Parts: sequence; C-alpha cells; structure tokens
Amino acid sequence: MKTYELLYIISPTIIDQEIDRVVDQVRDHVTNLGATVTKLEKLGRRSLAYQIKHHREGTYVLVQFQGTGQEIPELERRLRVMDPVLRYLTVCLDADLRRVERMKQKRADRRRAKAQAAAGGESLPEEAFDEVEEILNPEEE
Repeated sequence: MKTYELLYIISPTIIDQEIDRVVDQVRDHVTNLGATVTKLEKLGRRSLAYQIKHHREGTYVLVQFQGTGQEIPELERRLRVMDPVLRYLTVCLDADLRRVERMKQKRADRRRAKAQAAAGGESLPEEAFDEVEEILNPEEE
C-alpha cells in the first residue's frame, strides 16, 4: 500500500452544507474504491493563483489515503465529472516520506555522535560532517 495525497478545490458559489456533502462524497468514493483515508482536512477558502471558470477563490480540501494506485484513475474520473470541483491533484507521497525519514535518522545519528563525543571529550570525525553535508547539499549530475 502506498500513501497518496489528493488536493481539490471546490467552487466558492457552493454553500457550507453543500461543501460538507461534496467532501463526504469524495471520501466515500475513496473508500468504496478500496483505499483507506488516513487524513481529511478542510483548508478553507483561499484565493486562487489564476481564475478558474471565472472564480478568483475556492475552498481547498486535502485528503491523504493509502491504496494500491489502481483506484486513482477512477477517482480522478469521478472528480472530473463533479460540477462543484474546480481542480484536483493526486500525488504519491512514498518517496518523499522515505527521504524525510532518512534525513531525520541521519540528523539524530549526528546529534547522538556529537553528544557522545562531548561526553568523552573527543571531537567528531570529519567523515560525519561530510556525510551530513552530502545529504543536505547533493551534487547535481
């Protein structure tokens, strides 16, 4: 199972009760397709970078879910035919989450090594700094 994030924008002409209905409808579509919703967040009304269907603002909704990936085309098809939805974007988060976890682990290892060195009165080896520097500033190929 991979982690996906769906961000969609609802038209500003829709009233609050109708927005809740659209959000519930999208959540039901996700779960009916076999995915599991892990996070659902209404980000509120925000201005758009450019006009979409003559609207300058919209209500943003963020849905994070876990699935196989086979449900994405059907979910996007359903979003495409929903009139209140102006735009949507689905992204896979797995690669980014793994990279963030790796960076957190390296940072924790460096802190641990630094604390051990300070407690023992010795300095850190230069390789530890080189490794962290390589992670934070990767060379372009």
